[in-house]
Amino acid sequence: MNTGSDEPGRGAATPGGPGADGAQDRRGLGSRAPVFVRSRRVLHLSWQAGIFVVGLAVVAAGVVMLPLPGPGWVVIFAGMAIWATEFVWAQLVLRWTRRKVTEAARRALDPRVRRRNIALTTTGLVIVAVLGGIYVSRFGLEMPWRVRGG
Repeated sequence: MNTGSDEPGRGAATPGGPGADGAQDRRGLGSRAPVFVRSRRVLHLSWQAGIFVVGLAVVAAGVVMLPLPGPGWVVIFAGMAIWATEFVWAQLVLRWTRRKVTEAARRALDPRVRRRNIALTTTGLVIVAVLGGIYVSRFGLEMPWRVRGG
């Protein structure tokens, strides 16, 4: 648990000051527990354990939802957000994820990538339509599980 870096502002450097290169990235990290909880070590450790268990339950529910119907990835990221209220490592993972999603969205909106994606999608749809046409011409509109021989 991160009891050494739980105080707000700890580890943050002023721009241009010593350690400004890597510490700038760590600004605003740490526990968001109430001051009353952070001021008492045993209470804070209990708080962190509770946050960890709740976040773990939410992440586990999201993992279960991945193969089952449900918003699996959304629930996993919600569990990570719960962990990020208390743990620096989860805050860093969420920052990294947010950065990667933003980059992916920017790349997806690039006109060349959009044209390529449209071309691939159109090609895929044409292939599916041709295969569907072959199936219908051969078997009619019978469902695949009712087709008898060929």
